[in-house]
Amino acid sequence: MVALSVPAEVTVILLDIEGTTTPIAFVKDILFPYIKENVKEYLQTHWEEEECQQDVSLLRKQAEEDSHLDGAVPIPAAPENGADDLQLMIQAVVDNVCWQMSLDRKTTALKQLQGHMWRAAFTAGHVKAEFFEDVVPAVRKWREAGMKVYIYSSGSVEAQKLLFGYSTEGDILELVDGHFDTKIGHKVESESDRKIANSIGCSTNNILFLTDVTLEASAAEEADVHVAVVVRPGNAGLTDDEKTYYSLITSFSELYLPSST
Repeated sequence: MVALSVPAEVTVILLDIEGTTTPIAFVKDILFPYIKENVKEYLQTHWEEEECQQDVSLLRKQAEEDSHLDGAVPIPAAPENGADDLQLMIQAVVDNVCWQMSLDRKTTALKQLQGHMWRAAFTAGHVKAEFFEDVVPAVRKWREAGMKVYIYSSGSVEAQKLLFGYSTEGDILELVDGHFDTKIGHKVESESDRKIANSIGCSTNNILFLTDVTLEASAAEEADVHVAVVVRPGNAGLTDDEKTYYSLITSFSELYLPSST
């Protein structure tokens, strides 16, 4: 693909993560399976800790709300003192988590436990975040040229910081000026982009948003944000109309900054 010139008014590059900076396969084949494979051991290790108890309490509350759903897995009330009761309780939590994940649910209770498990995994060195090889060199170059770089992902800010703090490239948090998640608004709503611009302290047309999802690109355009759609291995395919309409890049190295001239 040909190089894409970044408009002169752009001072901020806003990045999606999954499918843009990071292979979808890393999330699908490493991060999510890690939860299923390790949730039982994690609960047994951390059960007595307050944070873990809060996670279980939230999952139990969610299970009560889900009781009418087909296949829902209940979580019994806290056990008395018996070790057998405790193991049954832990197994119920494991089964509930696996059930929710099999439906690709995004409940706060599930995301909270997953976030805590990933934090433990990243900090212990069991998991390292993967980035496409063009990402870090390009971001360094953008910053040297005076660009600000922000992240906007549906993953929580805490999870984003884990990815950039514990990556195969080392700790690259210093390359990011700030993080946004769906607390500022959903990515398919143009109002979210306006709020991000307001938070950064710039106009929406000072931002270039890189994402692999055309619905997000469309919402950003509505807010007068510049957009390029990132085409990566493993990403969902684009329609012929989308390929014609959007500026496409397959690598961050294809972005041509005005200051490069």
